[in-house]
Amino acid sequence: MLINAVTYTFPEDKADEVERIFRELRAASLREAGCLGYEVCRADAAAPGTFVLYETWRDLAALEAHYEMEHFQRLGVNGIRPLAASRVAIKGTPVD
Repeated sequence: MLINAVTYTFPEDKADEVERIFRELRAASLREAGCLGYEVCRADAAAPGTFVLYETWRDLAALEAHYEMEHFQRLGVNGIRPLAASRVAIKGTPVD
């Protein structure tokens, strides 16, 4: 199993738009065969433009296949990323 944890920050005036895009991206991603889980968290009022994704994938091949999906290209690469002020992604495996 592979975890992909991604933290994004956005301008506050874009946060509601971004949340709508993340909802669509999450729904589409959960339909992928290699996706075991896909959580999108929005920070509280202290940081309303901050989102954290916690994605669980069968393996690296499944995550790489996700990156090629039409919905990821449209919603992630061309939708969310251009709006982001910052993005930090960490891939790893659970500690037993």
